[in-house]
This record gives sequence, C-alpha cells and structure tokens, in this order.
Amino acid sequence: MDIVILAVVIAVVVLGALGGLIVGSRRKKQLPPPPPAAPDITAPPAEPHVGDEAETPREEPRRTIEEVDLPDGSAPVVVEEPPAEVPEIEIPEPTAGRLVRLRTRLSRSQNALGKGLLTLLSREHLDEDTWEEIEDTLLTADVGVQPTQELVERLRERVKVLGTRTPEELRTLLREELVTLVGRDLDRAVKTEPEDRKPGIVMVVGVNGTGKTTTTGKLARVLVADGQSVVLGAADTFRAAAADQLQTWGERVGAHTVRGPEGGDPASVAFDAVKEGKEMGANVVLIDTAGRLHTKTGLMDELGKVKRVVEKQAPVDEVLLVLDATTGQNGLVQARVFSEVVDITGIVLTKLDGTAKGGIVVAVQRELGVPVKLVGLGEGADDLAPFEPEAFVDALIGE
Repeated sequence: MDIVILAVVIAVVVLGALGGLIVGSRRKKQLPPPPPAAPDITAPPAEPHVGDEAETPREEPRRTIEEVDLPDGSAPVVVEEPPAEVPEIEIPEPTAGRLVRLRTRLSRSQNALGKGLLTLLSREHLDEDTWEEIEDTLLTADVGVQPTQELVERLRERVKVLGTRTPEELRTLLREELVTLVGRDLDRAVKTEPEDRKPGIVMVVGVNGTGKTTTTGKLARVLVADGQSVVLGAADTFRAAAADQLQTWGERVGAHTVRGPEGGDPASVAFDAVKEGKEMGANVVLIDTAGRLHTKTGLMDELGKVKRVVEKQAPVDEVLLVLDATTGQNGLVQARVFSEVVDITGIVLTKLDGTAKGGIVVAVQRELGVPVKLVGLGEGADDLAPFEPEAFVDALIGE
C-alpha cells in the first residue's frame, strides 16, 4: 500500500514539472522583443519652485566701471530721410524774336504762297490768265475771297505804275501788300497786366484736337519767360488726364495748378483758380476749359457759364480761341460759333508749320475782327511764338 501511494506522488510531481515546462516555453514565444535602449539624455534642470533653495552662484567674469563705455551726453543721432525729389524748374527761352528764329518752320506755306506769288508776278507779261492764277494761289492758301480780291486789285495797280519789274522790286512790292493784308497796326499783345488789379485772367477755349491744353501750358512758359508768375486752372474736367497734363506743364516752369475732381464742375475750378491766384499774388491766371464740340449747344452754354462765374471775382482780360491751322475753312466755322458764346479777344493758330495754308491768318482775322496773337510752329515746348506780321511775311516770301 505504501508503495502505491509513493508511486502516485511521484507521478503527480512529474506531471506538474512537465506542465510547467510547456507553459514556460509558450510564454517565451509570445513575448515581444524588448524595446531599444533609450539614449542617455541629461534632463534640463527643473525650474525652481517656491521654497526651493537657490543654487550656489557661479563665478562669471565681470567688467569694471572703467571698462564700460558710458554715453558722452551728446544729442541722439537722428537718421534724416532723403528729401523728396523736386522737379527741376526750366528757364524758357526769351519770346522776343522767337518767330524769327522759327521762320524755317513755315517752309510749306512759303513754297505754296510766297514763292508761288513771286513766280507769277515775275512773268514778263501779266495777262488775265496770270492774274487768275494769282487769285487761285491766294484762295488755295485760305486767304479768303474778299481779302484775295483786295490784294489782287492793289497788286495790279502798283505793277501798272511800276512798269519794269526787277526781282527785288517785286519782292518789296509783295511784302508791303502782304503785311498790309495781315494787319500791321493790330494790337497783338496778350492782355495779362490790368492796371487796377492783379492777377490778369486769361481763358483758353477751343474744340477737341486743336492742342488747347498743350497751348495753355506753352503760354504759361511764354509768360514765365517774360518775368510773370502764373497760376493754371485745370477747368477741363471732362477729358481724362487733362489736369495731369496741364499740371506737368506747370511744374516744369514753377506754375501752381488748381484742379478739381474728374467730371466736376468746370466753373467751380475756374473760380477757385482765380481765388488762389489772388491769394498768391500771381500776375496771371490761365484757365484751360474743356474742348467743346461746337455742335453741342448745351456744352457751349456751359462755357459761357464758366466765364460768368469767373467774372464774379474779376473781369476776364483775354479769351483766346485756339484753332488748328490745318483745318482751313472748318476752323472759321468754329470761330464763328465760339464768338457767339464768349467775346473772343485773340486767336492762337496751332500747327501752322504743318500746312501750306498760311493765308488762314488773314481769313480768321477778317472773320472775327480780332487779331492772331500767337502761333504754334512745332511740337517743342518753346515753339509757341507771339505773332509778328513782318516776320511772318518775310518767312512766307523767303530770302
């Protein structure tokens, strides 16, 4: 019996040992591989908290007071900003004798009118056909019917009295008659210096495309060259960039420009320009008006309004009508319409260098009864010249 009990105990012990071995092997197979060892990183020292003891201070090198650079008490350094660029003021060339200097610009009119007449008058026999050719030459040059008839009649009488005709005699004869036709005794000065007040007020009017704004800027140069101070009024508020263009012209000669919002009231801008001209003590105020289409009655009426508003402060001394010389007889139509709205006191003929119709000077003066005061003879800034009858005729007939 004891042997049986001993055998059972041994069997139980053996089975328990075998079971432990099996369970241990299974656990070893299921365990994941151990993680890689973390690098040895020294943790930053923790921030001290309330109640912690302070760390023993470390020795650090320190400078003595002699080694420290102290301020010397001078004013702080101020960095100055570069000044804004100011446009350089130009000095226009003198206006005296300017037309003489620009006489070569009239070469087209010279060939068509002056030399053409001299060639015809130099013929040995001046028959009716020749006189008809002379008339045609004058009409083609836009002299006009009535002035042409008057000139031909005087030439016929003087040639008959003269008898034999040398080239020099013919040139003298033609010069005298053309100067008379153009008008030697007309007052061509631009009225900018009224005796009883300052400033003088000049309005510049004309249709689109005649070079009106450019002419206003060039006229400012003419006045500055003659020693006058100028304020520009940009009352052409309907054309894009018109005010910018005029302001650029003014800045070049040091003239102040008064402008308003685009599409604003032109009369208001003109009024303000005269007001500022008075406050600044300027000699002249030039008012550039919108390029009115002469077929639009409403716009023409508005031009009259501008003049009336300005005259609430002071009378307008000059109303200059700018005409394109290349438009010929159409320019006369424009002149008539403008003269009905505002009292034109003078004519500015632009682009006279680009046409053979120099006789338009005579025709427009006869049409309006006012003189040509200025002529444009090129694209340059100083190509606007006071009109001089003798210099103009000399340029037409040549040397």
